[in-house]
This record gives sequence, C-alpha cells and structure tokens, in this order.
Amino acid sequence: MGLVLRRWLVSLLFMSLLAMVGGLIGLRLEAPVLGTWAGAVCGLLLAGVRDARRAGRLVAWLRGNLEGDAPRDGELWGEMAYRTERALRLREQALKAERQRLGEFLRAIEASPNGVILLDADEQIIWLNQNGAVHLGLDPQRDLGQRITNLVRSPAFVTGLQAGESHEAISLPNYQSRLSLSLLVRVYGDGQRLLLTQDVTERLQADAMRRDFVANVSHEIRTPLTVLVGFVETLASLPLSEAERQRVLGMMGQQTHRMQTLVADLLTLAQLEGSPQPSADQWVSTRDLLAQVEVETRGLSRGRHLIQFPDADNLHAQGADIAGIHSELLSALTNLTSNAVRYTPEGGCVAVSWRLRPSGGGTFEVRDSGIGIAREHLPRLTERFYRVDGSRSRETGGTGLGLSIVKHVAQRHGAALELDSEPGKGSVFRITFPASRVRVLSGREPKVTGADTPA
Repeated sequence: MGLVLRRWLVSLLFMSLLAMVGGLIGLRLEAPVLGTWAGAVCGLLLAGVRDARRAGRLVAWLRGNLEGDAPRDGELWGEMAYRTERALRLREQALKAERQRLGEFLRAIEASPNGVILLDADEQIIWLNQNGAVHLGLDPQRDLGQRITNLVRSPAFVTGLQAGESHEAISLPNYQSRLSLSLLVRVYGDGQRLLLTQDVTERLQADAMRRDFVANVSHEIRTPLTVLVGFVETLASLPLSEAERQRVLGMMGQQTHRMQTLVADLLTLAQLEGSPQPSADQWVSTRDLLAQVEVETRGLSRGRHLIQFPDADNLHAQGADIAGIHSELLSALTNLTSNAVRYTPEGGCVAVSWRLRPSGGGTFEVRDSGIGIAREHLPRLTERFYRVDGSRSRETGGTGLGLSIVKHVAQRHGAALELDSEPGKGSVFRITFPASRVRVLSGREPKVTGADTPA
C-alpha cells in the first residue's frame, strides 16, 4: 500500500508541476491565474486519460476469460488489478478444493452398499448412486430431474415417502419380484429428502431358513418323542405279553436311534460350520477311504443291492492322497452311499468310483439305479431338511441333513459337489477335488494322516 501512496504522490506532484508551468506561461502572457488553472486542467486531463486507459485495460481483462495475468499498470489501477486477480485465483482454488471434496464424498457414497437418493422439495431426483438406481430400477443419468413417484409406483414406497421423515425402516417386500428392500426417509434443508435403500433379500431368506430350521428340528424330534411317550404310557398302563412287550421295546429303540442320528447330524453340521478349514499338510488315502466306505455300504445294503467299488488294479492305477480330514471325507462319502442304498429298490445297483482328472484333481462318484429326482428339486437338495418326498424319507430313516453335510465337507476341502438325476433313471453325485488337494501316488503305499482328527 505504501508503494501506491508514493505513486499517487508522484502523480499529484506532476499535476502541481504542470500547474506551475501554466502559471509561468500565464505571467508571460500577463494572465497568471488563467495560466495556473490551464496548467492544472491540462494535468488533470492527462491524468484522467492515463487512468481511463488503465481502467479500460482492467475492464477488458475482467470481461475476458481471466486466464492471463491482470494488467500491471502501476499506481491505484495496478494495485486494484493485482488484488482482483489474487481474489479470483483464491476463489478458484477454493472452488476447486470444494469440487474435489464433493467428488470424493460422492465417490464414497457411490461405494456404499446401500442406495442413496437425494430429492428436492418437489420430490424430483437431484442425485442417486448406482445401488440406489439398481434397487429402484432407475437410470442414474436419464432419470435426474424426474419426479420419483412417477418412476417408482409401489404403494408402500409412495406412502412411506409422503409420510415424511421415517424413524423406522419401511419394508418393500418382493420389489420388482426380485428384491426385498428396506427404505429409510430423512428430511433435510428446505423440504429436501434423503432416501436410503438397503437390499435385505438375503437377510430375509436367512431368517426364513432359520425359522424353517427350528420348525423342522422341532418337528423331527417331536415325532419320535410322541411315539416314545405313547409306548411308555402303554407299558405303564396295559398288561402286555412278552411278545408285545418286545415289539414295543423294539419300536422304542428305533425311535431313540432316530433321535440319536438326528442329534449326531446336527452336531456334525455345527462342527463343520465352526471349525477352521482343513490344512493342506494332512493326507488321506483314497484306497483306505474307499475300503471303509465299502464296508459300511455293504452292511447297510445287507445283500439287497449290487454294490460295485473299484477293484485293486483300478485303485493301484488311480491311487492318490487327498489333503483333508479323514473323518469328514468318510462322513461325506458314507452319506452319499447311504442315500443311494436307501432310495434304490432291492436288486438295483450302487456304483462307487474314484478317478484322477487330467487337470490333476480327482473325483469321487456315487451312481445308483434308484427312483431318481425331478430336475426342479436338484438346486435345493443340499438345504437342511429339504425333502423331495417327506413320507418316503422318514420310511427310509433319513434325517434330511445328509446332503447338507456333504456340501459343507466339499466346500471346506475346496471341492465341488455336482448332482445329476432323472426320475426313473437313478442319480449321480460327484465330489471333485482341485489339484491342490490331490497328491498322485507313484508306486508307493500312501500314508494316511489325520485319521483321528474330529469332524
């Protein structure tokens, strides 16, 4: 500011000097006062012309794109140009920083798993993220500025939106026949609204599965308990012959065994879900595994079926070790073979095989000539307590948990469970292990480790 003052004083001195020169000229012309005024007016005119030119250059710069430097004409106009330019540059930097922060904020909202929609006071869409567009079936670009109630016509949505701010989430079940949404409305600013949507489809499905699980367990346990209570009352209140008494005790034993099997399967599932993934340094022999499965399968069939297992030569050629837990693998295979035996009529065939794959992995396959399963049931077979025919399952002694156990064992060992079946033509179940879990034998006896590890 001192520099401006000095320059202004220089201009004032210049005009005074012009006035003095004008006065001297006036003395020569015998009109000193008129000369002084004439000199002063000339100085003022010269200063005015100079300031007008400088002001014009500053105005031209302000009217332009402001990209170049402001005119640096000294004194007052130069200082004004410098201050104006500096204020504009600082404002541009502040706006750039604000835009950057806004962009980061919007990117953070875009990354949110929830849908976010901003509405103005007229319920028109100001902004929405991708999840919000997916949840409500909107287009993030095309639908900006549109009234949301013209695009989303769900009665529950419109009612919740018009009710104003909601303190509890509004449920939109089966929205567009594919999603179940939770909607939260918040009012901000001058009548503007923030909509938060959340996809709760999986949560609702999990809740339904949990309710079904509890109901199924209760039903499965209640049925044998009811039978047992009836038999106990019969034994306590009625005189029975020895033959009748033995028959009742035998039926009580069957129901007790059924409950024990159910509880054992439930505990197995709980252990599978809560245990860490099997390590890759414990190896199980496929030969020994198949030998144990064969003993249990033939014992369950009791000669009623044709049971086929790989012969010694085939096992020698296809022999391998699997990285995993012996008891879990044994449980998975025996569940598959027991299902095959239960659902294959007497005289049918149950074939079990193991083969190495070109990729280095290996596959256990259980094939039967049983009653088969309709294709629409295949995706749900591994659900807990899912039964194609509930009455037939109970007659065969199944708990409805076997294939769920098989699925969990396969997943824990990095394997894939494949199902293929057709009514009247039998079923095929395969467990395919990746190459990282299979160790091919090279003319040596495999060593089984981890056989005593609990499932």
